[in-house]
Amino acid sequence: MDRSMPAARPIFSSPADVTDRLAETGYLADTATATAVFLADRLGKPLLIEGPAGVGKTELARAVSQAAGAALVRLQCYEGVDEARALYEWNHAKQILRIQAAHENSWEETRDDVFSEEFLLSRPLLTAIRRADPTVLLVDEADKADIEFEGLLLEVLSDFAVTVPELGTIEAVRRPFVVLTSNATRELSEALKRRCLFLHMDYPDPERERKILASRVPELPEAFAEQLIRVISVLRGMHLKKAPSVAETIDWGRTLLALGLDTVDDAAVRMTLGVVLKHRSDQLRAAAELRLN
Repeated sequence: MDRSMPAARPIFSSPADVTDRLAETGYLADTATATAVFLADRLGKPLLIEGPAGVGKTELARAVSQAAGAALVRLQCYEGVDEARALYEWNHAKQILRIQAAHENSWEETRDDVFSEEFLLSRPLLTAIRRADPTVLLVDEADKADIEFEGLLLEVLSDFAVTVPELGTIEAVRRPFVVLTSNATRELSEALKRRCLFLHMDYPDPERERKILASRVPELPEAFAEQLIRVISVLRGMHLKKAPSVAETIDWGRTLLALGLDTVDDAAVRMTLGVVLKHRSDQLRAAAELRLN
């Protein structure tokens, strides 16, 4: 850690404080999640969250930013993401226009001008590092990026500093709260994992999911919600391409309410299955195993 960087004031006082304040944003954290968030905050370490898509990894970062009154800066990873998309790039079109307008000046004079702050396009990593106000940096779906990109993440997460050759080294004045998420489509490097605290997040158990559903769709009758969650549990037990996420459980509850239905019978499931299963093969398998007529 850069000793010249002042220690950030802790956001949370205890795991219980995490639970309470996240609940105020609508996020119901279990004990393991609340403890991991508290330790990441207190120790100043990035939090790596791994688990299936749709279990609340990204939503946790949003909830922490809301609870902390912090800005959320998100870097969405994908195959081919590079330094220009993650850190910074120069506004080449604007540079060319300035060079053309300053054709009578020497290159030495023009170079200092065009490689200045005015022409720097800050991307998520640099933006988060430069912010003096509370910030949550979300590196979403890090496993989708190329393994070479992890070297850049390691550099940034180790020193919280970025070197722009034309401007020098830019150091963080306030360390952001960092969350990395992974769907485990590939194994992240041990070097990156060593920099982070680790949390595995899975689908919630039926009782916790019922509480989440009650929080997000409070007008849904309790008996109706229990029926819906029983069906969701059965679907997740099938060998599907993509099991229903928590967000899709919530969408399904809202859908059934919007249709004015009052029970999760075969007709209701058959009519609305596309809300929770987005692959035709999954729908066919569910229809067969649930014996929908």
